[in-house]
Amino acid sequence: MIDTMSRDQRDPSPVVDASAAVAPGVPASTAPASSPPASDSAPSSAATPSPAVSPATASPVRSAPAPRRELRIVGQPGFVLHSYPYKETSLIIDLFSREHGRVALIAKGAKRPHSRLRGVLQTFQPLSVGWSGKSEVRTLTAAEWVGGMLPLEKSGLLCGFYLNELLVRMIAREDPHPHLFDHYVATLNQLAHNEPAPIVLRKFELALLKETGVAAELTVSARSARAVQPDEAYVVDPEHGVREARAGEPAHVPVVAGKTLLDMDRQDYSDNVTQAQSKLLLRFLLAHHLGGAPLSTRQILIDLTQL
Repeated sequence: MIDTMSRDQRDPSPVVDASAAVAPGVPASTAPASSPPASDSAPSSAATPSPAVSPATASPVRSAPAPRRELRIVGQPGFVLHSYPYKETSLIIDLFSREHGRVALIAKGAKRPHSRLRGVLQTFQPLSVGWSGKSEVRTLTAAEWVGGMLPLEKSGLLCGFYLNELLVRMIAREDPHPHLFDHYVATLNQLAHNEPAPIVLRKFELALLKETGVAAELTVSARSARAVQPDEAYVVDPEHGVREARAGEPAHVPVVAGKTLLDMDRQDYSDNVTQAQSKLLLRFLLAHHLGGAPLSTRQILIDLTQL
């Protein structure tokens, strides 16, 4: 199992950043580099002298914001979600890290024939990763294979790509989700050990909705404030939560039994009805929060494995 502890520390070696874009806010717990590289420095402009103003009439003057400081991260657990070529010899990788969320990194020289990164930057491989920089696309400085996980094969491999696409589409850059990261690791292990894929996927989908803050409370009706009853019918409004089902619900809105909602809350998918209804419900909720855009890997799963 991948080590979930990381170390953020100073690194005296200079690193050239891949982009001049400005990164999101820097976590306060991350140590800055002693001096930023020249390639990341923004052009400076000379200050224009202000006319003298008497103290009695002077307006409050806001000081200029401090320049962003370079991040240097080492030993961070992570997985490659996606990668694509950059120039002739490099890659841009979308990394899911435990304590920093999704980050974009440039892996310089990773496409060269003798680069040791060629066999390391693979999906579903637990890595220990380091990077630096202060732009939106940071520079990969280290990547080591940690091991300890079985590879995904056959339908499990397709399910893994489905998980990765969900993470890329649902999680904002540099938004940490350590509990979701742990759930992702556990899900990959379950798929590698051939546990029932439909159940494994339903658990991850619900965990993803909860971690991103868009999952409704499944055990209480948001309309009546009554506890969900196993033998009653309900719908889950993506914006307002659970409510009692009414006659003439739109055809695209899944109507599910209260038992299904209670089973999902307990992560109990042993009932065949719960499996079938939870699949339709979670597909409906994910489609809403993805703006209706289809997931390419889900369509492949539907076509090949009927999940």
